Amino acid sequence: MTGCKRVVVTGMAGVTSLGSDWPTIEANFKAGNSGIRYMHEWDRFSELNTRLGGPVDDFEAPKRWTRKQIRSMGRVSKLAVYAAERALEHAGLLGDPCIQDGRMGVACGSSTGSTEEVKAFGNMLLNSVADGLNANSYIRMMPHTTAANISIFFGLKGRLIPTSSACTSGSQGIGYAYEAIKFGRLQMMAAGGAEELCPTEAMVFDALYATSLKNDAPHTSPRPYDSGRDGLVIGEGAGILILEELEHALARGATIHAEIVGFGCNADGQHATKPVQATMRGAMELALQDAGLEPSAIGYVNGHGTATEQGDVAETLATAELFGSQMPISSQKSYFGHTLGACGALESWFSIEMMNADSYVPTLNLDNIDPACGELDYLRGDFRQMNNQYVMNNNFAFGGVNTSLIFKRWS
Repeated sequence: MTGCKRVVVTGMAGVTSLGSDWPTIEANFKAGNSGIRYMHEWDRFSELNTRLGGPVDDFEAPKRWTRKQIRSMGRVSKLAVYAAERALEHAGLLGDPCIQDGRMGVACGSSTGSTEEVKAFGNMLLNSVADGLNANSYIRMMPHTTAANISIFFGLKGRLIPTSSACTSGSQGIGYAYEAIKFGRLQMMAAGGAEELCPTEAMVFDALYATSLKNDAPHTSPRPYDSGRDGLVIGEGAGILILEELEHALARGATIHAEIVGFGCNADGQHATKPVQATMRGAMELALQDAGLEPSAIGYVNGHGTATEQGDVAETLATAELFGSQMPISSQKSYFGHTLGACGALESWFSIEMMNADSYVPTLNLDNIDPACGELDYLRGDFRQMNNQYVMNNNFAFGGVNTSLIFKRWS
């Protein structure tokens, strides 16, 4: 499309249960370490069957943050703001006046706001008391709490795009930020998503019989694409990418890590929780169309890979139908669990790191590929050495949301 701007990634950062910098996370991947553990904290919920989660046990808000700065933040916003701070630092923009003059906006989301505040409001409705409620309670609970807190913390005055769409919050954040820059609305965006671990989210999937019950062997689950999988595991974390219009990045001498060349997004329009193969494929085709690429140009697909039977099968059949049986695919959810609002951003970050290193992470716990899944080149065992110009990251969410992002190697 004539007149469109090119969009590049100049900063990347995140928070996970296996570390908050790429060298640490990569070392854990190579060691085959899992961020999943037994959640003793959930033992009091007698009707919750799963006891598996992927918490970021060592996360604390930096001591340098003031009480005034954090009073509007619940845990999910603290995770998001911390990731944004480090991504801005990675981009060489932290403290730069240019991010506060209207040139930079934010697109970020999560499945929900902080649940401590939800609990407090629920207590008010049930018991007619306002214990724990104050002027900031709603700010910590509201669906756009991550985007709002990033904007306020760093003084970002460009457009604020809340992308609270469950498992596609992070990927829609990146996609809509990319489009905002591509079509000339502004020059920089902080984009991504976050999630805080909460038993209510585990209960959602538990009620659908979609959670893993391997409570006595946490490190053996989840098992995306494996015939022995028994459901997903909920995790937490945050991921933020700094997107920038190419000429703006070049003018300030920024280090460019990748170019975003394609984004596809559509909806199933059929069922709130059952994935649809045809529209999953459609989102990938939209991304290819946006990028002006044939399917053969893509060298690797970072799969959604939640380890639910319906999701794994529909996704891989759609991927195989479009790309053929030789397409390499893997899922990092096998290490962290499903980080919901954060996964699209974290997996985009990992996709770029893998592409730049020519070294691709296998799926953990993938011992026996489910014959019902699409015929693809499933990465398992050791890291795979590949040289690719383009990689794709796919995410799918409740409500029938499908997203696909394409990243190009910068050289």
